[in-house]
Amino acid sequence: MASASAAPTPRLRDQRDYLKLLLARLAGTAANQMLMVALGWQMYDLTGSAWQLGLVGLAQFLPALLLTLPAGHLVDHHDRRRLLASSLGVQGVAAAVLAVASLQGWVGGGLILTLCVGLGMARALQMPSVQALTPSLVPPDLLPRAVAASSSTMQAAIVAGPALGGVLYALGPWLMARLASGSTDAAAAAHLGAALVYGVSLLLMVVAVVGVLGIVGGAHAPRDEVGRTLASVTAGVRFIWQRPVVLGAMSLDLFAVLLGGATALLPIFARDILHTGPEGLGLLRSAPALGAVVVGVVLSRRPVERRAGPWLLGGVALFGVATIAFALARDFWVAFAALAVSGAADMVSVVIRQSLVQLETPNEMRGRVGAVNSVFIGASNQLGEFESGATAALLGPVGSVLLGGVGTLVVVAVWIRLFPDLARRDHLRPGVGQR
Repeated sequence: MASASAAPTPRLRDQRDYLKLLLARLAGTAANQMLMVALGWQMYDLTGSAWQLGLVGLAQFLPALLLTLPAGHLVDHHDRRRLLASSLGVQGVAAAVLAVASLQGWVGGGLILTLCVGLGMARALQMPSVQALTPSLVPPDLLPRAVAASSSTMQAAIVAGPALGGVLYALGPWLMARLASGSTDAAAAAHLGAALVYGVSLLLMVVAVVGVLGIVGGAHAPRDEVGRTLASVTAGVRFIWQRPVVLGAMSLDLFAVLLGGATALLPIFARDILHTGPEGLGLLRSAPALGAVVVGVVLSRRPVERRAGPWLLGGVALFGVATIAFALARDFWVAFAALAVSGAADMVSVVIRQSLVQLETPNEMRGRVGAVNSVFIGASNQLGEFESGATAALLGPVGSVLLGGVGTLVVVAVWIRLFPDLARRDHLRPGVGQR
């Protein structure tokens, strides 16, 4: 019976709705990553300011923070597919506006920040919708493998998206020379490259929307009896607070990536420290995802079954070490390798954290718990970008990233003391072989 109960990896191929969601995430994530490459390079091109790069992250985080609890409540009471499709559609509209503004030459820092607010609002709905849908589309025994496969697929998009975005952006001068009879207007050429990136992002968002709307099952969660009250909206916060393992896993990722993330500063490292162009920036943004893909493929076939807590903490510690190595690198490929290692380490923590959270959360609560989780992820990413920009304005880009890597190692040491149950966690599923 033991061998019969172990779900082999090929069974994921039989989960058709899960595969449709996977396709949508692949297209949507690639589109989003291309957007971020173009937004970052264009903002730095327009302003030359690390502070403005940080504001790109802050403008996305604040609306997500304000809307996340109501968004989680919506996810638990409405069609999750349509909410996810609406979120992707809003991001497609933002890409379309940016493409037109770049082509016509009226793009500016203010427009970029305004649209970043819209992107943040859309993602407040996107993340809890995805997190609530995934476990309802696969059997519980397949969930760790499904999370690993989903994460590695998403990371593959994060590899391809920035690289393709960087190449398309760099095509601007070449296209300008062909279309305008050898014109050397550098600003117009850069805007043309940006518009090309935004246009392809829009097409990918359309593919993602179609994929989501094709899902048949798992759209609705059982409705609880609380109704639309404050207690219902904030139930996810109470649920997480009462479970130290879940709280510890979420907050560990929050503070580690908040401190250790270097994504916002990559345009500065690419142009001013490593002396490369937008195509090099695309490769640097792809590097963490490349490492994550390799680890994700391994974990989809050989998931973590024992010592989940130590593996989680060890992955975050390695992420901090790799961040320090990137800060000190002066060769492009050394920096690329350090970022790849950071992505591989982060993937270990992502798969374990997401599996822990989803396995411990009942279906009717997944939207609200996913919404709170999205705040943690959004804070670690978008707010982390603002933190990086702010500290870089004071300490320089190298000092900012170096401080973040050291801070990540300190967080791991503190969390071992604050959350001993997490540090001792053995199996992923609750109540299975716990010590």
